[in-house]
Amino acid sequence: MSEPISALNHASYDGIARIEECGLQGMITLRGDLSGKVVIKAVKDATGQKMPGQREAHVDGETGVCWMSPDELLVLVPYAEVEAKLAAMKDALGGVHALAVNVSDARAVFRVSGASAREVLAKVAPVDLSRDAFQPGQIRRSRLAQVAGAFWMDGEDDFRVVCFRSAADYVFKLLKVAAQPGSEVGVY
Repeated sequence: MSEPISALNHASYDGIARIEECGLQGMITLRGDLSGKVVIKAVKDATGQKMPGQREAHVDGETGVCWMSPDELLVLVPYAEVEAKLAAMKDALGGVHALAVNVSDARAVFRVSGASAREVLAKVAPVDLSRDAFQPGQIRRSRLAQVAGAFWMDGEDDFRVVCFRSAADYVFKLLKVAAQPGSEVGVY
């Protein structure tokens, strides 16, 4: 059996910000009533995190939970644990109208970091990324130029970006162009 590899096998680029493909990340899409006690407990048991509010991301390393829509979460767990976490989650949700699906191999994750990370991401996503409008612990689903994506901040100058695996090469190249030396705009 072949070993799983990430979309771009840890590709990276250093410009006005560092762009790097993060490697394998366990991801579970969970759809259901996010205010339901059973759903809240299943999320807490899988991640140790509380239920996020609208546009919130509670992430610590490879584990966390991100609000994606009023009835959808992205649950993050270590890649090696995703099947066990998914099975436990499905057992916990047994009597509840909900859907939990492993989407780990259908997504790619990038890190954009450095003092100009906000500027790089702002060039490709129509989101106000000023410090007053977007802070660590928040998430946005948006466009990354021509493709869908989502991103949150792990720290003041550190973003994680999720996109479909099929668009990983496009997103990496897009971020590389936005991070080219000499491309500073100076907005953030």
